[in-house]
Amino acid sequence: MVAYADAEDMTTMGLRYVRLDTPYVQHYDHFDEDTIRRYERAVPSGFSFGAFEQDTCVGLILAEARDWNKCVWVFEYHVAAAHRGMGIGKQQLAALVQKARLAHLRTLVCETQNTNATAIAIYRRLGFRVEGIDISYYSNDDYPDGEIAVFMKRRL
Repeated sequence: MVAYADAEDMTTMGLRYVRLDTPYVQHYDHFDEDTIRRYERAVPSGFSFGAFEQDTCVGLILAEARDWNKCVWVFEYHVAAAHRGMGIGKQQLAALVQKARLAHLRTLVCETQNTNATAIAIYRRLGFRVEGIDISYYSNDDYPDGEIAVFMKRRL
């Protein structure tokens, strides 16, 4: 749950973890032309990693370095359901961290939603912490009852 208050002398935001009776599930198809072009540009930069079982991709980190602020922006981070709990995601993240450190970058950045408690918990276990909340990232009607963007970072 996101709390937001704005007054003349102070603005506060908070994110409180609340267990839902029914887990929130969203199926999001966000692979429009602009997104695909951005991802196609990101892959050759060398900050994306795939895990394969024979010819099938079972894990993916799609990321791109941003030189202006020395960060790596993680666009996608997934492990196929049947392959979770095997350390694949940790290995991919370790490879990304190593590559980022060699490039003298300072932090990994990702964005998820307040409704995606599973992702927030996984990122926290992997060393990320919540460093930002944007109450109008997706639309002008996100707050108070819609999805709120949660930005997480792992400092290197």
